[in-house]
Amino acid sequence: MSTDDSAASDLKRKFKEALDKKNSQQNRGEAHLDGDSAVHATHGAQTRREFRRKSG
Repeated sequence: MSTDDSAASDLKRKFKEALDKKNSQQNRGEAHLDGDSAVHATHGAQTRREFRRKSG
């Protein structure tokens, strides 16, 4: 029974290490979310779009 417990705890430890590694890599790239975007307004024609049905 002790070999099953040690194997289970070893497996849990490996999964926890892998999850911690994944989470640390994922959190590294969030710095850009704090910055301000360079795009503040749309450019070009400010007209309203008109949709027409195809007549034939």
